Amino acid sequence: MTVETTGAAQRIAESTTARASDYMALLKPRVMSLVVFTGFAGMVVAPGTLHPLLTIVAVLCIAISAGAAGAINMWYERDIDALMERTRNRPIPAGRIAPNKALAFGITLNILPVLTMGLLLNWVAAALLAAAAGFYIFVYTIWLKRRTPQNIVIGGAAGAVPPMIGWAAVTGSITLDSIVLFLIIFMWTPPHFWALALYREGDYAKAGVPMLPVVAGPAETRRQILIYTALLVPLTFVPVFLGTAGLVYGAVAAIVGAYLAWLAVQIMRTKTDRASKRMFGFSILYLFVLFAALIAENVAT
Repeated sequence: MTVETTGAAQRIAESTTARASDYMALLKPRVMSLVVFTGFAGMVVAPGTLHPLLTIVAVLCIAISAGAAGAINMWYERDIDALMERTRNRPIPAGRIAPNKALAFGITLNILPVLTMGLLLNWVAAALLAAAAGFYIFVYTIWLKRRTPQNIVIGGAAGAVPPMIGWAAVTGSITLDSIVLFLIIFMWTPPHFWALALYREGDYAKAGVPMLPVVAGPAETRRQILIYTALLVPLTFVPVFLGTAGLVYGAVAAIVGAYLAWLAVQIMRTKTDRASKRMFGFSILYLFVLFAALIAENVAT
């Protein structure tokens, strides 16, 4: 094999790898991972059991559907993504994937997991999966995000549905227990994203996205973060009273909740980007730890 042939083969391999990684980036894997984790938690805490193979199928359906909705979100928002420092290197604005290919990719991947969930598990879980994707695409991405500072508050419902999907995959039903898990993520979403928006305010303003700091100002945003955090922390104890979780989870919720509340107070007191970044970073860990405690406690018992 000549040096030229070897070099050509290497370039083809590198091109294929880059193309695969770009399509993977369309699925927003970091966001997807948290969605999958909370969906899996819903399956673990639900009464009843699933065959291990069906559990894997359900997890994959949740993952693929969430990723596909993210791909359509990137397709629709490619114009504002190109203006924002945080998103301008995404595959579509960077020119690595054509918009029409990204849209076709997202639509195809949205249909398959819903059908699979319905045929192999149940249609309640499939309907919730379809509703979450549809809400994220049509209500949040297309309708709310560019029109109202309440985009995250209302649109956050899409990202809060996975525990209900997981619960329904096992039980075929929607119950108060699963609704409470939904509400925890729903109340967590605004302070999580507003903390990010505080130190990325210039990016959102440049792109014309009416995030709360841009429209109402940083002071009001900090106040809203504190309010939502104050509502969120007590809500996380409701699973204990419902019997969905036990005292171990309750202790964990108390510890991480106290620290999250302290960070929210620090945002109000210090008014610095550092405080906002700490709140944003810890809020991800906070949700992960809460649902990890739910899983661990239910697996142990």
